[in-house]
Amino acid sequence: MPPVAITGMGCICAAGQNLGDCMTSIFSGARAPAPPVRFKSNHPIRYPVFEVPGFPEDPAMLRTSALGLHAVREALSDAGLDRQTLAPLRVGVCVGTTIGCAMSNETFCRQAHAGANPDMAPIVQIQRSNPAAVIAREFGLSGPCQTVVNACSSGTDAVAVAASWIRSGLCDVAIAGGADELARITYIGFIALMITDDSPCKPFDRNRKGLNLGEGAGMLVLESESVRARRNRKARAFVLGYGSACDAHHLTAPHPDGAGLRRAIAEGFSTAGVSASDLAFVNAHGTGTPENDKVESRVLREMLPGVPYLSTKGYTGHTLGAAGAIEAVFTAACLERGEIPGNAGFSTPDPDLIATPVREVTKVAGTIALSESLAFGGNNAALILGRGETP
Repeated sequence: MPPVAITGMGCICAAGQNLGDCMTSIFSGARAPAPPVRFKSNHPIRYPVFEVPGFPEDPAMLRTSALGLHAVREALSDAGLDRQTLAPLRVGVCVGTTIGCAMSNETFCRQAHAGANPDMAPIVQIQRSNPAAVIAREFGLSGPCQTVVNACSSGTDAVAVAASWIRSGLCDVAIAGGADELARITYIGFIALMITDDSPCKPFDRNRKGLNLGEGAGMLVLESESVRARRNRKARAFVLGYGSACDAHHLTAPHPDGAGLRRAIAEGFSTAGVSASDLAFVNAHGTGTPENDKVESRVLREMLPGVPYLSTKGYTGHTLGAAGAIEAVFTAACLERGEIPGNAGFSTPDPDLIATPVREVTKVAGTIALSESLAFGGNNAALILGRGETP
């Protein structure tokens, strides 16, 4: 498939409220998970999360959409685009989410279940908070508008869908990524699944106990070659290929052999026209849960021997539907820098894992990287990204 140019990127998460601050944080090794501030739980253990500090609530929309809009504004500014320059173009929006699609207003639900007549304001807010629709409405966009809800691979899938719109000629420009917020129901739900760490998460470490939830958004501006040439705009990175596969093994656990992930990576290589030897590094899913890290480590060692890898979730927490998009942004930015940060939380190798991540800032050679997502339901997605043009 022909490459698709990425001309702008934006990010907000616990590591920072813009991409520059995020990169500074992750390369300095900074992280500060803490018990949630925006909501409370009566669970005896105060599990840490990666919350975005100081981000204002917007009564007009869900926090998910507000986070997404924040990252889009940065990405458009980075690409040199605004409402005026977008107006004559065919611009699509594709956003991945999980929490941002849920009706999760507890007060409304309790009142409704009790037979009361609750205020409909929460319903109106949710109806107006489709993340992709919020972005399209904000910038007056009339191209294709899609929200992808595919568990933790949603953000990765959304970027790939938007790239297909550019390749097919459906769009001149596409805004793509993922957004998700921290919510009490999600927080309690993951505790109930017993895959949450009561200390800062430790992806791929021998003493890992589970994930820490996070929130945020990552957004990319994809641009057709004709529009990019007319604007004389350099590409920060390229979407080279994508693979997706479902192993349908279990509701939450990956296939023990990583069957779906293997197929997704192979398909990504095929569509990009590359092989394992071309990779500079891998941005792994790396949640810190015992089974995910065990399976993913095995696949990386057997399919991509010797390729350095890390998980950035030790800096952001698991941002669910936003994870793949935030990690795609980080992957492209790391290709620009020619280096990757150390895998936060990793200190003790696990003898049951046949591959281990990088421990410190590591220089990487090459222009191509893999960002991968493993999701509930056996969904797997692999995005192949290439380094951009020299300014």
